[in-house]
Amino acid sequence: MTSDQLTRPAGAAAPAAPVRLPFVVYVLAVGTFLMLTTEFVVAGLLPEIAGDLRVSVAQAGLLITVFAAGMIVGAPTMALLTRRIPRRLTLMIALAVFAVGHVVVALEDSFPLLLGARFVTAWATGAFWSVASVAATRAAGPGASARALGLVGAGGMLANVLGVPLGAFTGQLSDWRGPFWALAALALAAVPLIARHVPREEGDLQSVPLRSELGAMWSRRLWLVLAACATTTGGVLSAYSYISPLLTDRAGIASAWVPLVLVGFGVGSLIGTIVGGRLGDVRPHATTIAIAGSTTVVLLAICLLSAHPVPTVLLVVLLGLLGLSANPVLSALAVRFSGVAPTLGVAMSVSAYNLGTAAGSWIAGHALDSELGATGPALVGTGFAVLTLVPTIAIARRQRSSLSAGRP
Repeated sequence: MTSDQLTRPAGAAAPAAPVRLPFVVYVLAVGTFLMLTTEFVVAGLLPEIAGDLRVSVAQAGLLITVFAAGMIVGAPTMALLTRRIPRRLTLMIALAVFAVGHVVVALEDSFPLLLGARFVTAWATGAFWSVASVAATRAAGPGASARALGLVGAGGMLANVLGVPLGAFTGQLSDWRGPFWALAALALAAVPLIARHVPREEGDLQSVPLRSELGAMWSRRLWLVLAACATTTGGVLSAYSYISPLLTDRAGIASAWVPLVLVGFGVGSLIGTIVGGRLGDVRPHATTIAIAGSTTVVLLAICLLSAHPVPTVLLVVLLGLLGLSANPVLSALAVRFSGVAPTLGVAMSVSAYNLGTAAGSWIAGHALDSELGATGPALVGTGFAVLTLVPTIAIARRQRSSLSAGRP
C-alpha cells in the first residue's frame, strides 16, 4: 500500500502525477544521503580510526554500534516529541545538531566523547529520517507521494554507492576526520535550503490522538515485521561493518581497493532495493522469504571462501544485491500494519533496522576478537539471516490465515 492510498478518500480518483517533483523532495533526498553516509562511512575507515585513537578495530566498531543504538531510541522518540512542531523547524534543528555532532567527532581525540557525539547525532538522524518522509509526501501531493518517497529513499541508497566509498577513499588518502568535516559542512549548507523550500505547516500538525497512535503499535503482524527488519539488517551489517579486515587480513586485498569493493556493494544494494520493491508489490511475502534464504547462502559462502580474493569480492557485491533488497517491502508492510499511525510505524521500522545493526555489529565485534578472526562477523551475519526466516514465514502464514477468514 502506497502513501497516497493511505491518505486518499475511499472512492476518490487518483490525481494525475505531476511531470516534476517539487525541488524540496530533492533537498530531502540529499538529507537522507548524508544520514546514511554517516552511519556506515565508519565501516571503511575502521583501521585508520583504530590506529589514530589507539583502540582495537573491534572497539572502533562501537562507533557504528552506538550510532545504531541512538537511532533505535531516537527515531520513535523524536517522531512522538515532534508531533506538535512544524516539520520545517524539526528538519532544520536536526541538520544543525547533525553538523555539530560531526564537528565534535572531527576535533576530539577522546574515544568516549566520540561515542557520545555519535549517539547524539543518531537522535538527530532519527528525527530527520522520520519527518522527511512525511514532508516529502505532503510537498509532492497525494498524486505523487509514492514517487517522492522513492526519491527520498534513493538518497539513502545512493549513500552506499557514492557517500560511503568516497568517504573511505578520502579518509585513507588524507585523514579519517576529513569525511566528518565534509558531512558537517554539507549539513549546514542544507539548512537554508530546508528553510527556503519546505513550506510552513504550523496549522497542519499531527491530529491523530496519541493514545490512538500508541494503540496501533500493538498489531502482532507489525511486530513480526519489525523482527524481520531487525534480523535482516543484523545479518548484512554484521558482515559489512567489519568488511575492511575481512578483505585485507583474510582475503589479502590491498586497503586501497577496499573503497572500490564498497562501491560494488553499494551498486548492488541500489539495484537490489529497486528490484526487491517491485517484486514485493506483487508477492511481498514470497519475496521476503526468498531474500532471507538467499542472503543466508551468500553469507555462508563468504565464510567458506573468504581466503580467496575474487570470490570474496563477488560475494560481497552479491550480498549488497540481495541482503537489503527486502527492506522496502518490510517498510511497506510496517506502514500497512500500523494503521492510523503510519509515521510512527516508519519510525519503528527505522528503530528495528538499527536494532539489528547495533546487535549485529556488537556481536560481530566480539567475534572478530575471538578465535574466529576476520570471518567471525560473516558467521554472525549468517546466524542473523537464518533467524530472518522465522518472522517472514510467520507473517506469510498469518496473512494467509487472515485472507482465508475474509480479513484484510
